[in-house]
Amino acid sequence: LAEEIRRVVPVIRELRGLGVPISIDTTKPEVMQAALEAGAVMVNDIGALQSPGSAQVVARHRAGVCLMHMQGQPRTMQVAPHYDDVVSEVAAFLAKRTAHALAAGIAAEAILVDPGFGFGKSPAHNLELLRRLDALTTLGFPVLAGLSRKSTLGAITGRTVHERLHASVAAALIAVQHGASVVRVHDVAATRDALLVWSAA
Repeated sequence: LAEEIRRVVPVIRELRGLGVPISIDTTKPEVMQAALEAGAVMVNDIGALQSPGSAQVVARHRAGVCLMHMQGQPRTMQVAPHYDDVVSEVAAFLAKRTAHALAAGIAAEAILVDPGFGFGKSPAHNLELLRRLDALTTLGFPVLAGLSRKSTLGAITGRTVHERLHASVAAALIAVQHGASVVRVHDVAATRDALLVWSAA
């Protein structure tokens, strides 16, 4: 906890003068509190505000929040992920977590949902989520998709993590076509250009 705060708070303080929104990626309410006080305006939580007190911190600061689905824990989540229906199970989880956020006083317009590509999911699960991503839009919140450079793209293309630019752009484009409102990417310019061409066509 102390180490997370020591690492991120000085960086946030330096970045806050750039005039762009800053998001903190953490599951710990104490880190959320310190980051939001330092100038962050959004929390990205792979635990979807399951840590006690985290939803209250976000609500108190009137911050944005991204609620992500993850099966299992980061160290073991890719060992043998299993779902009967990955899309319906992810949707049900996110429905519960958004209800929790709303009950804590977080504004509906401050919430994004993320199916958690690569977090406790096989390549087949990830592709099924991508194909049916529009099903998550029925929850009533913007959908964020983070597929950039993920191992699923490597499994499809045989490319190493630093060779996945083209696959990442394609995945982002497909995600937006299927309902994503936000894409988390490494290669911003290339992704932006692809989306501009798609939106103009």
